[in-house]
Amino acid sequence: MGTQSPNSSGFSSAQRSRRQVLGAAALGVALFQTGCLGLASNLMHGLGVDREPAEYKDLKNNIVAVITVSDSSKYTKDTAANELSRMLGEGLVKKVKGMKLVRQDKIDRWRDINGWDALEFTEMGASLGAKKVLQVQLTNMKLRDGVTLYRGRADVSVEVIDVATDTVEFTRQLDEFTYPKVAGQPTSETTEDRFRRVYLSMLANEIARSFHPYDLTDRFAIDSAIASQ
Repeated sequence: MGTQSPNSSGFSSAQRSRRQVLGAAALGVALFQTGCLGLASNLMHGLGVDREPAEYKDLKNNIVAVITVSDSSKYTKDTAANELSRMLGEGLVKKVKGMKLVRQDKIDRWRDINGWDALEFTEMGASLGAKKVLQVQLTNMKLRDGVTLYRGRADVSVEVIDVATDTVEFTRQLDEFTYPKVAGQPTSETTEDRFRRVYLSMLANEIARSFHPYDLTDRFAIDSAIASQ
């Protein structure tokens, strides 16, 4: 009673599934040992073992206000803060199922009316119809490493606030987030505005990884992205 009937080979469907997983894992080990890294990578991806799960999953199917506060944006609109909010929000909408984003112009209008130094995130979220507020503190941002190199650094803290309960549900610190990590980009090769957008896009991607599964290889050779800009 309640047992699965074996098929003609003598194994139940559950037993076959376990055998398939174990067989795939054994094959992956064999491929690594024989140097077939490409095949092993594809196998791991197919099984999902190369993906890191989200640290916080409750942005899913929620209305989210993304608000970045920088050293300057406490007093007026700040280009870097607005760009980071936009990049982060757009990336999350693509990666987090069912997430809806409060428009940035509505957030700016609320701060115009209530004051740019008004940082009551729960009140702001409630006024804007958000269920969650994803707030980012961006401080000490620098884009230059000496006179001749662009290399971005910033201290970043992230919080998710549940509007209904006025509680902080998730926090993350990124102290001295640096890009590129190995070497800077010569100032003769790009402009500060262009480099700022590259740096902030990398920062937005790193923050977003807390909220959706991602491929573990995404962080490898991250500096190579600057060559395509």
